[in-house]
Amino acid sequence: MGLFKGSLTGISIGTVTETEKIWRSFQALGAIAFAYSYSVILIEIQPLFAFVEKWANQKWPESYFITKEFKIAVPGLGTYKLNLFRLVWRTLFVILTTVISMLLPFFNDVVGILGALGFWPLTVYFPVEMYIVQKKIPKWSTRWICLQMLSMACLVISLVAVAGSIAGVVLDLKVLQSHSRQAIELVSV
Repeated sequence: MGLFKGSLTGISIGTVTETEKIWRSFQALGAIAFAYSYSVILIEIQPLFAFVEKWANQKWPESYFITKEFKIAVPGLGTYKLNLFRLVWRTLFVILTTVISMLLPFFNDVVGILGALGFWPLTVYFPVEMYIVQKKIPKWSTRWICLQMLSMACLVISLVAVAGSIAGVVLDLKVLQSHSRQAIELVSV
């Protein structure tokens, strides 16, 4: 017979308390909201890439590395044009931005807060209200009530995500303060 080795808040992991797990789950909602709200912008990174690639092509038009495209057959999809400069430049861009974000203190917390603050008004409330006005949905109709319930549920998720992200900032400040004290103690010895 199988045994349950966890609980509603999961298995125990080191020194992470159940309360911290809950706050971190709420913070994760904020990060998800951030990712969802700005996923459309991800596609808009193509102009930055295009700008750099166009500039490099104009600066070094004879460069084999920058201008040569290799055709690679992809079964079922046709051919893919691989450019070495594009591959290297975009890979380095992703690595650099990832490393910078990892070095920034409280990055996840800030992303969670921004996502939670932007998610409900920009992604849910305004589009729902515009849809109601555009489709002339009567107040207190079943569709209107359902849309309002959806909007309120997303508001609650946003508020919980903000709370979780703020709790994350507080926890990170405590850890930073603890590390600072330890560093001062080591230096003074």
